[in-house]
Amino acid sequence: MVKNMPLPAKKEENKFSYADYLTWPGNERWEIINGVAYNMSPSPTRKHQKISIKLASKLYNYFEDKTCEVYEAPFDVKFPEDEKDRNEEIFNVVQPDILVVCDLDKLEENCCKGAPSIIIEIISPSTASKDFIKKRDLYEKNRVNQYWILDPEEKEIFIFKLNDKSTYNKPEIYTRNDIIKVEGFEGLEIDAGLIFKDF
Repeated sequence: MVKNMPLPAKKEENKFSYADYLTWPGNERWEIINGVAYNMSPSPTRKHQKISIKLASKLYNYFEDKTCEVYEAPFDVKFPEDEKDRNEEIFNVVQPDILVVCDLDKLEENCCKGAPSIIIEIISPSTASKDFIKKRDLYEKNRVNQYWILDPEEKEIFIFKLNDKSTYNKPEIYTRNDIIKVEGFEGLEIDAGLIFKDF
């Protein structure tokens, strides 16, 4: 696991909202966590993209004839404090690498409003601190059922799951020798060795 790495560059301004976010240039990628905007540059590495495609393909094939839907970045997830919040009142928006949405009522034309069932992030040295701390806290607060973090360098997968108190247990940790049986989805198994193959 990558430790003690700096957060990505952020805008040093007042609190930003989703309404602000929608006005920013389309060729830039940002996330907002608790009103603080983080730049997602530079673009993902080749290793990151290969892992993302492998995992997203596996999930897409499983869910193709089911009611859940799979999305890859860039696709916004916004977390309102209240269902009726307007964009000016929403101060958390992220672009996970992969997400699975099973409550299709949460899907809008260009985003998911509220917690997906699964969020998956593939970390890099520049994003590790944000993914393990800030995003973990955000996803726990908003009751994302499962939060996966893939570490391409260490070839590890960390899976946080909500317990009956709506908090995350300590993560389950998988290596390239493991088969992940995805809780809540009968027959969905991920071979971590194939995800990390060639690296």
